[in-house]
Amino acid sequence: MFAALRLRTVERIARWARKRQGEDGVPLVLRARRLYILPTRAGYTAGALLFVMLIAGLNYTNSLALLLTFVLAGFVLVGMHECQRTLQGLELVRAQAADCYAGREGTLDLCFANGARVSRRALTVRAGSGAAAPFDLAPGAQSTLRVSQRCEQRGRHRLGRLELATTAPFGLFRCWTWLHLPVEVIVYPRPLGTRPLPPPAEGRVTRVAASNTSGEEEWTSLRAYQPSDSPRSIAWKTVARGGPFMVGQYAGIAGSDYRLSFSGLELLDLEARLSQLCAWADECARLGAGCALDLPEAQVPLGRGAHHRALVLRALALYGKAAP
Repeated sequence: MFAALRLRTVERIARWARKRQGEDGVPLVLRARRLYILPTRAGYTAGALLFVMLIAGLNYTNSLALLLTFVLAGFVLVGMHECQRTLQGLELVRAQAADCYAGREGTLDLCFANGARVSRRALTVRAGSGAAAPFDLAPGAQSTLRVSQRCEQRGRHRLGRLELATTAPFGLFRCWTWLHLPVEVIVYPRPLGTRPLPPPAEGRVTRVAASNTSGEEEWTSLRAYQPSDSPRSIAWKTVARGGPFMVGQYAGIAGSDYRLSFSGLELLDLEARLSQLCAWADECARLGAGCALDLPEAQVPLGRGAHHRALVLRALALYGKAAP
């Protein structure tokens, strides 16, 4: 019950802050009016300790105890000022989100610049309920931070609020701000499905290796593993020898062209069809084969390569979604 009450309170405060701040633009310089600060658990403990020391010093009229109390109180107040100053004046230069698959971790690149002559330490950025990404900024430095973000549904999504915070310099206070950036991310369907690729388009089958007459694909090289790759394509012998996760590339049907459509997928629902088409598009890219997308409301002409693959996946991501 207390957790739910706390969550509702935080959400109401966040809505109030967004209404107060409005939409943010990039580049963005943080000003004092949008920074919020509260004591941490250690800060509350320090405050309680100082209060006890003050009562004891007044009760026993001990000047040294009172002097120590006031010195420590000044130390805490300076820490509060420095905590807010760590964020004040920090500049967000660039924000860009990469396309990702539904249900998988995507990346958001944030470029921060420190125009001050002092370091900014113990900075963290959090997207939604994900893990906080820590970083520091040296005087006059500029750094790009990669933050993980996750979307469960395909389509075009507006990035939610980001929380930028710090507990520098002593951890007694936490200063934070919320960023509402005009950044959108395209979320592809989940690449799921066990059905094999449809037959290549007639007249477009070209074997790369003439010696490979058995119809099997010919291994050509290894490349770094990507989240969209099938586990069956991983070079497990390399992994067993202590090497990194690599994926074998084959050239057996690199010259083939495929036309991807809903044909043969009528028994599946819409999301399952799109997931299967997404898996087929990734398989064509892995094999170096060309593909075209032919759907009732989405057509992508024949092509190949990373750019063409992105066009096909974006068409699948936005299929049936109303334009914003």
